[in-house]
Amino acid sequence: MITLEKISKKIPGRTLFEEVTFTFNHGCRYGLTGPNGSGKSTLLKIIMGAEPQTTGTVTLPKKVGFLKQRIEDFKDFSLVDTVIMGNSRLWAALQEREVLYLEEMTDAIGLRLGEIEEIIAEEDGYSAESEAEALLAGMGMPEDMHRKLMHQIPSDRQFRVLLVQALFGNPEALLLDEPTNHLDLDSISWLEEFLHNYKGTLVVVSHDKHFLNSICTHIADIDYDTIITYSGNYDMMLVAKTAVRGRTEDENKAKEKKVSQLKEFVAKFGAGTRASQVQSRIREIHRLQPMELKKSNIQRPYIRFPALEKHSGQVVVKGEKICKGYDGHPVIKNFSFEIHRGDKIAVIGNNGRGKTTLLKAIAGIFPLDSGKITLGHAVEIGYFSQNHGDVLNKHTDETVFDWLKGRKDVVFDQEARGVLGKMLFSGDDAFKPVRNLSGGETARLIIGGLLLTSPNFLVLDEPNNHLDLEAVSALAWGLEDFKGTAIVATHDRELINGFATKIIAFEEDGVHFHQGPFEEYLQKKKAKS
Repeated sequence: MITLEKISKKIPGRTLFEEVTFTFNHGCRYGLTGPNGSGKSTLLKIIMGAEPQTTGTVTLPKKVGFLKQRIEDFKDFSLVDTVIMGNSRLWAALQEREVLYLEEMTDAIGLRLGEIEEIIAEEDGYSAESEAEALLAGMGMPEDMHRKLMHQIPSDRQFRVLLVQALFGNPEALLLDEPTNHLDLDSISWLEEFLHNYKGTLVVVSHDKHFLNSICTHIADIDYDTIITYSGNYDMMLVAKTAVRGRTEDENKAKEKKVSQLKEFVAKFGAGTRASQVQSRIREIHRLQPMELKKSNIQRPYIRFPALEKHSGQVVVKGEKICKGYDGHPVIKNFSFEIHRGDKIAVIGNNGRGKTTLLKAIAGIFPLDSGKITLGHAVEIGYFSQNHGDVLNKHTDETVFDWLKGRKDVVFDQEARGVLGKMLFSGDDAFKPVRNLSGGETARLIIGGLLLTSPNFLVLDEPNNHLDLEAVSALAWGLEDFKGTAIVATHDRELINGFATKIIAFEEDGVHFHQGPFEEYLQKKKAKS
């Protein structure tokens, strides 16, 4: 159980939380929701003591698992050791034991070694390595990688190790901030099953709606400067929240109508002989004052691509026996495909199998080892890179407004401000330096650039990373409504289901083009297994 008592957090210019008292109960799985900037990650850091609150106290169980974000802190440790470090008491005991065994044995050292062995036994330390290896395997890490140092494996796999670290040691509470960010679909499914079997207190922040719907028993929604809890998953919360606010708005309208009628009576008879009736009406007016509705901080960008200025030919892009590899290891081998005008394609598969490579090759950024990619007639590509730094230079003083205007040869200020407003950059936010943008703001700005330039072929590599749930939903609607052609690499199942009519799947035996939606692809794959 995690208890917050009168927690407040003020940052320059606004308040995130105001005297919040809340309990995350044992055995419940909470999705912590709210738009970018509402304070979800800040609250997790406050709970763990990594960031100070303005007022209030936090009470935690003894053993808490927390998903860390700084992979560089573990670069010289093996994967197994990094996982075991998730149990700080066990890790400290193991390290002290190792040091003491190097010293000359004395009665005092022997006594201390006995105490250490008791701690190791209490923390199930004798099975720690096998537990760590089992968790790593579940997360898709091959056995020959377990003894490697962290800096010797790709960064996305290092983030997976930190997730395993948080899960290790049967913590009484588990705090996970965007745990699916660096996971492929198989790893997400494994994590969902693990969390379903987890018996402690779970608090998770995620932009993956399918993930939240799958695992959550409750939603803790940050809104109106506080935390409001709802039973059920994310979709249930949306229904309940909309209904509650709708009822309050309807009640306020009814009260306002009644108050207006009472005021007419008071104005008409206030100076007459019906003084007692007037006074009772005045008292009723005070009683019926509408409830003050704080403005919700939920905002959704408006992602609707404008009508195409130029349509492409029927065949948008054609690949013939394309091959691409790295250091002698092929990731794409003899893959041929055709993408037609109007296709909406999701590219799926485990990390490292070539999804980004395919998109960069289609966008003309990566050269192929062999084979040929040919663009069709009048194709205009709009590319969204998984690495935002490929598109935005965060080492300059360029503002959001100036960057967007630079996307197009001729653009009026009013047109640029309109796009920025749709992407939630209102007022002075348009003049923020690009270097100061958060991940979510950067993603929205790049999408805004695509809205402004209106390409007829969208090539998007993990565009949902860093976007909040509302923005991901808006992106899915925008892609579904888009009149051109789109190919999108993503692990977000809600996004895939929202727009994709075809699937390119990177599987163990190669790359496959499925002519149908995601659910049909899954059924076909299940039938094969």
